[in-house]
Amino acid sequence: MKKTSIKYMDSSLSAEERADDLLQRMSIDEKMGQIVCYFPIKLSDYEYLEEKYKHGVGQVSTLEMRSLDTLEDAARFQREIQEKVMSLSEHRIPAIFHMEGLCGAYVQGATSFPSGIGRASSWDPELEKEIGKIVGRQERAVGITQVFAPVLDISRDSRMGRQGETYGEDPTLAAAMGVAYTKGIQLEKTGHRRSESVAKHFLGFHASDGGIHGTHVDMPARPLREIYGKPFQAAITEANLRGIMPSYNSINGEPVSASKEILTGILRDDMGFDGITVSDYCAIMNIHGVQKVCESYTEAGLRALSAGIDMELMIKKCFNDELAEWFETGKADIDILNTAVRRILATKFRMGLFENPYALSGEELTKAFHCSKDEDVTLQSARESLVLLKNDGILPIQKNVKKIAVIGCHASDARIFFGGYTHFSMAEGLLAAISTMAGLETKADEKRSVMKTIPGTPIQVDDDPAFEALLQKQKPGIKNLLVQLRESLPQTEIAYSFGYPVAGNDMSGHEEALRIARDADLVIVTLGGKHGTSSIASMGEGIDATDINLPICQETFLEKLSELHKKVVAVHFNGRPISSDAADKYANAILEAWNPAEKGAEAITDVLLGNYNPSGKLPISVARSAGQVPIYYNHPNGSSYHQGESIGFSDYVDMPHTPRYFFGHGLSYTSFEYSNLRLSSTEIEPNGVITITFDLENTGETQGTEVVQLYFKDRYASMTRPVLELAGFKRIELEPGEKQTVSFQVEPSQMAFLDRDMKWKIEAGDIDVLIGSSSIDIRLKDSFRVASDLYIDGKNRKFYAK
Repeated sequence: MKKTSIKYMDSSLSAEERADDLLQRMSIDEKMGQIVCYFPIKLSDYEYLEEKYKHGVGQVSTLEMRSLDTLEDAARFQREIQEKVMSLSEHRIPAIFHMEGLCGAYVQGATSFPSGIGRASSWDPELEKEIGKIVGRQERAVGITQVFAPVLDISRDSRMGRQGETYGEDPTLAAAMGVAYTKGIQLEKTGHRRSESVAKHFLGFHASDGGIHGTHVDMPARPLREIYGKPFQAAITEANLRGIMPSYNSINGEPVSASKEILTGILRDDMGFDGITVSDYCAIMNIHGVQKVCESYTEAGLRALSAGIDMELMIKKCFNDELAEWFETGKADIDILNTAVRRILATKFRMGLFENPYALSGEELTKAFHCSKDEDVTLQSARESLVLLKNDGILPIQKNVKKIAVIGCHASDARIFFGGYTHFSMAEGLLAAISTMAGLETKADEKRSVMKTIPGTPIQVDDDPAFEALLQKQKPGIKNLLVQLRESLPQTEIAYSFGYPVAGNDMSGHEEALRIARDADLVIVTLGGKHGTSSIASMGEGIDATDINLPICQETFLEKLSELHKKVVAVHFNGRPISSDAADKYANAILEAWNPAEKGAEAITDVLLGNYNPSGKLPISVARSAGQVPIYYNHPNGSSYHQGESIGFSDYVDMPHTPRYFFGHGLSYTSFEYSNLRLSSTEIEPNGVITITFDLENTGETQGTEVVQLYFKDRYASMTRPVLELAGFKRIELEPGEKQTVSFQVEPSQMAFLDRDMKWKIEAGDIDVLIGSSSIDIRLKDSFRVASDLYIDGKNRKFYAK
């Protein structure tokens, strides 16, 4: 520990003590510098920084690292800017450098991981923690200590283009995965620095009107806290989450970024959060400019700061010089500014930035950034993300098959493996004719600004060789699915046809594709859209849709293909799940691949050929069409596909009430038998513990992993409760014939809910225990009784069984 006569420089003191000492030494101008962000565009261009941030800066965006050619360029980028920032600050206060972290760092050579919804399909928190550790380590190596992840949004609407970033529809699954990822990011040190995780988007973001990005949310207080707040509360309570990014939307008439009720009342007072809050890009200026709340940007800035936002990203607009004058003259209470700056300084001391502000370099950088096991982790994640939705026995493919037809634009293009918020998607977005993200819009050079679109859509045709060149630069030698299949099946003749694009009504390639299908013993069709960013994508940030089904060019092709009576295997890519009448009717097998990242071709081929037994389970209920949205398994009693128990018809007049595929569904190449359910007690006190045990046996002929799912149902309650709630889950790997005893430790506080007075209550009554392979495939049942009522502090309740 470093001791010095200057208290804030004494590393033996706590972060809070050091922050308090430094705060009292700072001028208002230097304090104002701490609550704003600098957005650098390129290296060594500091004129804007010196002009606009004369007293230093609190945050630096590293989004533009996505364009740098080497790892050392990224590290030099950080070191140069950090030195300049510190030279501007009277007390040489270093900046926090932030970067997205959902699917890996935006740095050349960084490991990319499957999309959030794909990783949720693994139901594997232990693996998620390992991914978080890798992302945190690689970003810290280049001086980045604030990681914008995990995404803890609950998603019940496939129209929204950002569904693929989430862990799906269930708050228990999202809580377990989010806690694991947060722990992974914040667990270790690199270069004597610690990372802090920033969870997003607080709160209710994916409940937006119309499934449109950032629109208004009408949300009662109870589901806002019980459902949408649960993953955030779990991360705060169990993983000591240190960062929060509020959402763009308004809730019940007030922008979240301006809401003291949400950002102080709920987040800090009720949930116990004590870290820092950073605005989403442009969100504070949106209060005035978009949501038309407050009569000026400065007023919007004061309201956001008063509400509980500590830092404005990505440029200084509302936390401006006029606001500094208001603090100077007493028009605004200086305690509001001091509170935010104190939190920011404490964060920087916790991170170790005052002692170690710079990115690593040379051999030290290379050794810290690269680890041979990182590729193994992303391959494992890709394999576990794959969900076998349907299989009549055609899979796994027999290696002696003579001729396979591979059809679809995705099969020959490895770019499809990378979804939104991967390094590749963010970099390729800059090559698009129109590059849009987080309120920013830029147009490409004049050559690309003449945009050729996919017929029937406004989506750009991405046939410029620059896209493929970028992929090979980032991931040299990466294989697409077609190449991987040919290498893995050298004795099989594999023909390929483009067939159709990712969207629209272009059917000009159908005849050629049908021609090669006629001669094949097996047809593999690749289906889906383009999950990414900017004008080349069919879904992503701000790229929403009213149609959640396959595009007409693909749906029609499947109809035509059915007339050939061939065996068909469908592989689907996108950030939303496949929803297709034709695929359901005509495909012999359907594999949901999401966006599996750099090891996608290997992972998919392993599953198709039986080298890996699929174990993925859906983290979301799949709607048959947008007309069913929202549809989710844990709906209140008397709702959704349980409404027919009350009054009316059991279905719509034009389709069932039930989803196409149920939450938790996913097939295996083997079979599992559940038996011998035992409860340690049939009645427990509200502060007690119950052990739930059963036996699981692999009754097939293949090694496999089953994701066992524990559900609870509150039989009768004082408030309307869900028909079913996920209470816990475990991945159990078994050899053929092997049997294992599975055990869950459960506390009744998992079933606590907000009563009529909005108090967290464990309520006396009967709890049904249901164990199965999905929310619809329940194999074992029993029940226990909670003996009495108990009111609790909601932030200390249990979130999932272990």
